[in-house]
Amino acid sequence: MSQQDQTISQSPLDRLEASSGSKLGPGELGVVLARAGVGKTACLVQFALDAQERGLNVFHVSVGDDLERVQSWYKTLFEDRLIDARLNEREAPALTGKRIFHTFPNNNIRAEKLDAALEVYSQHTQFSPDVIIVDGFDWTESTVRAASKIGALKALAARHSATLWMTAQTHRESGSPPAGLLHAPCTAYSELIEMALGLIPNGEQVGIGLFKAPNSPEVLTDPALVVLQRDTMRIASAMGEKSHVKLPSKVCTLLSGGAGGAEEAFGKCAEQYGVQEINYSFAGRPVVRDRGLVLLNAAQLAQGKVGDRYLQEHMQRNFPKTPLFQKVLQSIWHEVNTANQVFVVGLILENGTVKGGTGWAAELAKHLKKSLHVFDQERRAWFTWSDDAWVEESDARIRARRFTGTGTRDLSQQGREAIEALFERSFA
Repeated sequence: MSQQDQTISQSPLDRLEASSGSKLGPGELGVVLARAGVGKTACLVQFALDAQERGLNVFHVSVGDDLERVQSWYKTLFEDRLIDARLNEREAPALTGKRIFHTFPNNNIRAEKLDAALEVYSQHTQFSPDVIIVDGFDWTESTVRAASKIGALKALAARHSATLWMTAQTHRESGSPPAGLLHAPCTAYSELIEMALGLIPNGEQVGIGLFKAPNSPEVLTDPALVVLQRDTMRIASAMGEKSHVKLPSKVCTLLSGGAGGAEEAFGKCAEQYGVQEINYSFAGRPVVRDRGLVLLNAAQLAQGKVGDRYLQEHMQRNFPKTPLFQKVLQSIWHEVNTANQVFVVGLILENGTVKGGTGWAAELAKHLKKSLHVFDQERRAWFTWSDDAWVEESDARIRARRFTGTGTRDLSQQGREAIEALFERSFA
């Protein structure tokens, strides 16, 4: 089998196109929809690498993202292809298609600016795009304004005989769309979108489904899924298969609460290694870290509301019923909900729960079937939750793009060193 044939057989986009009997044409728009942290950027980078191996040129436009982070994705996922094919860099297939990056610091993206940039690239490097990627487009603008931008981008792609791909972030609370329409935020733009792909997380893997195909007005609600590795968006060859790629720190995000103790230590390490950081809190709660601070409003806090009975049954103890403590528990839901791994520093109790309010993060991780790791400060060891039991582990590592880092405010020296060693093993 030739390298190009192997690429095609391993391309999720090719499989989905083959199943529908159609593919995007020049000036047509494909959108990858998913919740935060599921893998929209990685998915489009894989599409771009597939295109380059076929000799096609890729113009990657990143909105509101760091250029180094985007480049890290290409480097990491290409190296993963070498490992998967058991090749070294000298034996690697040439990416014969060119790739150019262009960034916008905010959503002030304009098709005419991109057109002017492409004209410069054409004159100086003879570059003409076959695939245009726009990652980070803001779909929450007014419908008229957003539709105008989308239409202009499609016209730009058509003038260059290129296909256009974009990403869109969905939200759990948006609910199901009306019949025949795409999920929010793309509902109002369904007629402008020729192809819609959805990413659906499932443990260590992600399913990618074709919700709308070119040349078909039908929007599917339950399409067949191609199973991918969660961190690389490559086709998984076996159920439960885990990725062997080591993610660079630039593409990872720490989800935490910005409190003192363990959360402060996680945040300091994240900043040291160039990991992005989001700290969820709320008005009236003091924080020691404001890097990536997100203050949750009442409606957002309510998403993480938990009943007293449910909490008592799962934690097997009572917690304060004060409004402040209830908000703390609700904010913890945001720290855990979109994470793929959860790291907690504290004390594992005899009943299998973790001591204190921090224990709610661990219980949420169990309930949501996240990869859960706890450093027990008394036993001075990491433990992972596996088959309904704690199992000691000697090599805890950050292997996910989005991970939770939380724990006790009473952080011991051993706990601090465990966090620092975790980051060193993962990113040094």
